[in-house]
Amino acid sequence: MAVDVIRIETQRLILRRTAAEDFEGWAAYMADADASKFIGGPQPRTVAWRGFLSMAGAWAIQGYAMFSVIEKSTGRWIGRLGPWQPEGWPGTEVGWGIVREAWGRGYATEGSIAAIDWAFGHLNWTEVIHCIDPQNAPSQAVARRLGSRILRRTNLPAPYEAMTVDVWGQSGEEWFARRKREGGA
Repeated sequence: MAVDVIRIETQRLILRRTAAEDFEGWAAYMADADASKFIGGPQPRTVAWRGFLSMAGAWAIQGYAMFSVIEKSTGRWIGRLGPWQPEGWPGTEVGWGIVREAWGRGYATEGSIAAIDWAFGHLNWTEVIHCIDPQNAPSQAVARRLGSRILRRTNLPAPYEAMTVDVWGQSGEEWFARRKREGGA
């Protein structure tokens, strides 16, 4: 599938490639101390811009990156989630980050299910991980709902080498067996 036309729809969300119009939402999200607490902390616009372009660049170079998450009912950008594997990363990750105003609605789980299906089905990954700060209880709950478990503890690569994370995850075989049992595959 051509990178420009990747669009995944769930019941309430649209997952698509990073687009220029997403930056204002991205910058606000990264400036929010609560929302960015476990992903490196708040960032000024200039630093958020670099991270935003890294995501867009991953789409251009790798053919995948985290999707922009668009809320169907409003059309607004509410976060980013999906496949992510920068140089030195501890594995093939599907991660998530949702704006604070949309917390508690199940969007991270709903979008991540679609993104994991896509990563296994289109990227041919054999494992999906989630790098989660040991104190990030909400993300741990999402990982559990996805059927993941803690695999190991590690530090992230520079510039986050001081950040220790639990690596949650599961194999594609485990994922599809669970999806079949639950009637979703």
